[in-house]
Amino acid sequence: MFARVVVDVPVIDTDRPFDYRIPESLAPFVLVGSRVSVPFGPRKLQGFVVGLADTSEVQKTRDILDVLDVEPPLTEEMVWLAGRISERYMCTHYTALQSMVPAVLRSSYDKQIFLTAEGEAFVSVLPDEQAFYEYIRARQPILWNKIMKEFPFATTWLDEGLKKNRIRVEQIVGDRVTKKTVTILSPAVSVEELEAARGKLSKTAVRQKEVLSHFIHFHGPISQPELLSLLGVSNQAVKSLVDKGLLIKEEVEGYRDPFSGRTFTPVPKHPFTIQQQAVIDGIAEGMNPPVYYPCLLHGVTGSGKTEVYLEIMERTIAQGREAILLVPEISLTPQMVNRFKGRFGSQVAVMHSRLSQGERYDEWRKIRRGEVKVAIGARSAIFAPFQNLGLIILDEEHEGSYKQEETPRYHARTVAQYRGMHHHAVVILGSATPSMESYHEAQKGRIRFFEMGERVGNRPLPKVTVVDMREELRDGNRTMFSKPLIDSINNRLEKNEQIVMFLNRRGFSTFVMCRSCGYVVQCPHCDISLTYHRSNRTLRCHYCGYTEREPQVCPECGSEHIRFFGTGTQKVEEELARYFPGIRVIRMDVDTTGRKGAHEKLLQAFREGKGDVLLGTQMIAKGLDFPNVTLVGVLAADSLLNLPDFRAAERTFQLVTQVGGRAGRHEKKGEVILQTYNTEHYSIQHASKHDYESFFVEEIKQRYEKNYPPYYRLVLFTFAHENVPLLVKISERFAGKLREALPPGAYLLGPVASPIARIKDRYRFQCMIKYKNDPHVLPAIHQVVRAFEEERKRTGIMLTVDVDPQMMM
Repeated sequence: MFARVVVDVPVIDTDRPFDYRIPESLAPFVLVGSRVSVPFGPRKLQGFVVGLADTSEVQKTRDILDVLDVEPPLTEEMVWLAGRISERYMCTHYTALQSMVPAVLRSSYDKQIFLTAEGEAFVSVLPDEQAFYEYIRARQPILWNKIMKEFPFATTWLDEGLKKNRIRVEQIVGDRVTKKTVTILSPAVSVEELEAARGKLSKTAVRQKEVLSHFIHFHGPISQPELLSLLGVSNQAVKSLVDKGLLIKEEVEGYRDPFSGRTFTPVPKHPFTIQQQAVIDGIAEGMNPPVYYPCLLHGVTGSGKTEVYLEIMERTIAQGREAILLVPEISLTPQMVNRFKGRFGSQVAVMHSRLSQGERYDEWRKIRRGEVKVAIGARSAIFAPFQNLGLIILDEEHEGSYKQEETPRYHARTVAQYRGMHHHAVVILGSATPSMESYHEAQKGRIRFFEMGERVGNRPLPKVTVVDMREELRDGNRTMFSKPLIDSINNRLEKNEQIVMFLNRRGFSTFVMCRSCGYVVQCPHCDISLTYHRSNRTLRCHYCGYTEREPQVCPECGSEHIRFFGTGTQKVEEELARYFPGIRVIRMDVDTTGRKGAHEKLLQAFREGKGDVLLGTQMIAKGLDFPNVTLVGVLAADSLLNLPDFRAAERTFQLVTQVGGRAGRHEKKGEVILQTYNTEHYSIQHASKHDYESFFVEEIKQRYEKNYPPYYRLVLFTFAHENVPLLVKISERFAGKLREALPPGAYLLGPVASPIARIKDRYRFQCMIKYKNDPHVLPAIHQVVRAFEEERKRTGIMLTVDVDPQMMM
């Protein structure tokens, strides 16, 4: 028997499976999706099994050395999916496979063996097997490799022991056990014998009597920490009873629960509105019988999309199938977790980057073992290893955060479509402001289209006032708050209503400039100005992390007239305190939400009325639902419009519409104040009227005229090196070869300097291919990139290939 293995050499030259012979002792454990240890040249490397075969065309095959996991971390479908990602996004097969495995499994490994209670009691009639169990019993925990050396023919006993729950295996990563164990106590004798033993204890053994009394009244297992906490007794009392043979102490596997100690309020079903019911009925058509059913749900903010998700998910679970819900921001996860845990309880696993490595690993294992039916998380939760997926939901599907900006540069929307096809599942793309690509697909009838154009209860959309900050300046108002915004804030404070203030920048100011000579403090490693953070009086680069102290004089001319320009969230917080004494501001940006659980604590404090204003960057712009919020202030509605990105207008419309949608979602009416220096721009105009269709018509015309998505697809190539002449020479040579290889209809722009021409001391050039959906383009690019590999190694040029890029900077 032979295995086809993709090894951990993530370079193009070895980006293919290699054949290895499967030793008889490992045969039961080598499956498609298994991680294995294999010899590769003089080295020992990890790899993934991507196929099995009875024969091999290779004359001399080498043996697999070891299997790293008793249960394969990847399903056969995910191995297939990795192949699709590798082809689509120009990454190595191993990189795609590795991205689907929890980070805790990616380092060094080992396995250790324990006996369960069944294993401890097991007596074999076979002398050799009995010796095998006695060996483990005397030395447990014992390393897997050690037992295999001592008992080379133990494969069958191990396999059977695992299946019959006599043997338990724990993964070790480095010096940490990646599974949590819990000490369980249970009575070793009958209730009558416990009562007799309690009567024989001395008068001083008060604690032991209390423990025995517990097991007399509740004759069942309990975790040791829970018992100690419940009775207030010490470990010594328990140990004495175990030593006397009255209690059994056993280590069993447990899960680290990120929500331990939390109770979730049950979420009742609400009567559906007419439009919600129509959407539910329409989507249900794709569930009976199950078919691949991609659809776009365009629902205005507050129209009740989450209720639709809950109902479709409930129907999916009732069919015995599983569901994935993706949210674009970690800040949305607590709110979604509350809603979905409240409805589905322990059937929900949560996967996002703010959990500890151990918590994420345990949530992943629940999914892999089929112990839960729902996975909720950010982008990478799309790889939840379910085996019978019936539903995938991308909430706020327009968000750029669904695109991974490191290799593999996949888009979760595309991966969801792949998985939906494979499982014959419903894929729902939900948004109040759909991406141009998704809406265009729906308009063309390529995916189903559902619309919810009214808020629940026919509540009105918030009134939007567009304030021209140029007029404010002419009237002598030099503050960051317009007069209408100041009046509205005072009005809400008098009524004890809450306010959301949005600014798409963090820090105190966007740049620091000398008013004498015009010098702007730049990052020494990147071509970008440093951002001032007043809390610790530092200037920081938001690209490479470089930090320096606040300057007292100009580094260029020595002048003391150095000032802070622009506006960041810290500065807004300070100005709010100055203009509205006593105002309570809760600020949410990258600087205040770095710690685990910070999102949830800040949002909960605001929900409980401990803040008058929730001030933040785009992490507060979507999905959040607060009954008492009646005013939203957008301080720089046009801040994105001047970026060198063809999606600038789309992102402006989306952000303004989404953040405005936080107001007036319940009984109280809402208002939005948009402050802008560009009142005439169509994205601002249409956002102020909540008019997505008109915006789409105007924006799609621009895309058509300039050959941008959805009419053309893009591939962005970025070259980086410390040596500018070499960088120019190599990028132009590469571009020339690309032009020769491209089929008719595809064309190349560049190379030119990137919008940010230097990051981390590397200069950057880029070129871009535009093409209609021609299946010959990506294979042609593959060939040129492969041919470039030797030159890349020789020169040290960094090349990144981004298919369907979301960031053009």
